[in-house]
Amino acid sequence: MGMVRQNNEDRVHLDPDRGIFIVVDGIGGQAAGEKAADIALNRVRARLERQTGTAEERIREAITVANNEIVHAAAGNPEWHGMACVLTVAVAENGRVLIGHVGDSRLYKIRPGEIRKITHDHSPVGEREDNREISEAEAMRHPRRNEVYRDVGSQEHAPDDPDFIELLSIPFEPDSALLLCSDGLTDQVTAAEIWRTVLANAGDPGAAVRQLIEAANRAGGKDNVSVVIVEGDRFADARAPSPGAAPPRSVFAGRTAMFAYGLVFASLVFATLRYFGLADRQPAVPPAQTLRVGTGGFAKIGDALAKARPGDTVEVSSGEYPEQLRLPNGVTLRGRMPDVPVLRAASIENGPAVAILAEGVQGARVFGFRIRADEKAPLAVAVSISNSDLELQDTEIVGAATGVEIRGKSTAVLRANSIQDCRDAGVRISGDSAPWLLYNAILRNGRRTHVAETPLGPGVLIEAPAHPVLIGNTFGENGGEPVRTPEDMDKAPIAKFNFFLPATRPPARNRAGVPH
Repeated sequence: MGMVRQNNEDRVHLDPDRGIFIVVDGIGGQAAGEKAADIALNRVRARLERQTGTAEERIREAITVANNEIVHAAAGNPEWHGMACVLTVAVAENGRVLIGHVGDSRLYKIRPGEIRKITHDHSPVGEREDNREISEAEAMRHPRRNEVYRDVGSQEHAPDDPDFIELLSIPFEPDSALLLCSDGLTDQVTAAEIWRTVLANAGDPGAAVRQLIEAANRAGGKDNVSVVIVEGDRFADARAPSPGAAPPRSVFAGRTAMFAYGLVFASLVFATLRYFGLADRQPAVPPAQTLRVGTGGFAKIGDALAKARPGDTVEVSSGEYPEQLRLPNGVTLRGRMPDVPVLRAASIENGPAVAILAEGVQGARVFGFRIRADEKAPLAVAVSISNSDLELQDTEIVGAATGVEIRGKSTAVLRANSIQDCRDAGVRISGDSAPWLLYNAILRNGRRTHVAETPLGPGVLIEAPAHPVLIGNTFGENGGEPVRTPEDMDKAPIAKFNFFLPATRPPARNRAGVPH
């Protein structure tokens, strides 16, 4: 949180398996900056994790979708007027890193003899520093250091708009490291000190993150501080510099104008392509853990979930699990690749069978499963979400009466799932729910035996007053229409860039081998 602020408007994301690293810094004060950062992180992740198109296309589309969603959200809520964010996104693949950048968060590349600032600060002070008109120390003390002239969320953009997204591509050598951070670090800590700290802790990025956060707080901690470190395979072999050593090449610091903001939040997170962990400033909080289900671990998924705390991950090995799972707050339930575990209906004496229940749950994630139903083990609903914030991803649902039911006041995200051959509807959305359906395959649902005067089920059934958003989904061969909405609902804002397959076109497959 830093030493001054009472809220945290930074967000970070680390996905070493996909090579995705993100730092977001919210602008707007009160809850607005946090809201903008949340929207940006969710939308950028959704597009980057859907690995279609080139990395450049994915980054441009991801940042643009986030930008325009923030604009629309602010327009609909006076309390969020003026909210926006700055961000830096890095996608590492095939020995290179593609970077998408807007604002004054930063990405540095660090090697034993060099620290290089790769991104440019989109600010009047940052431009002057990059042009060597003022020194790094002068930029850090400048009264306009918190002004930005590029941001994500102040006005609508298209992916290729000039003066919006800075796109950069650099090699990522095995003996190098990347450091992404919010300006809460670089306002307080010089590039030379960053370089020394990262080199001195080569092979232990967690220690480097902790020391950099502590250095920013010792210097005043005026803002939230977020740091992500990504090490190449041989960076741990780098020789630590002597205490007085300075890098032969240093870089500059800066900021940007049009939006003045004072952001305060500290998020500690670090990762390497070989090592991934969380450093927490508060020792009273137990560290996150991974609970394993299968050989050498828990026999049942439900037993592991009962032991899990917020922040923990339950990892499930291959096999069939006839269980009804009730999700707790803040826990990630993950199927282990490449042999995806299968969930089937449990024997339920009272009430309809449901595979996964999320009731009043916040911050839960489920990905990498197959949920199967048949005549011997029928499912009324595969995944039931009620008054919950849940992310469901890379999961195949086959043969339930309803694939996913979202009701109450839910803000679920369904991303890159395959929902098919469900008897009534693929997805049913009701209540005051506002879910996002992103890049799902919704195929052959609602094709039950026709009963007189009963319409066949749609791919997605929306009931008032629900207000979902559907982007990039694929529909095919559903019994009724792809999306059924109330007659008075304006479909334009909720459904964009969706695809409708001819009956002869086979579906693609996602990373889990799931038809998609």
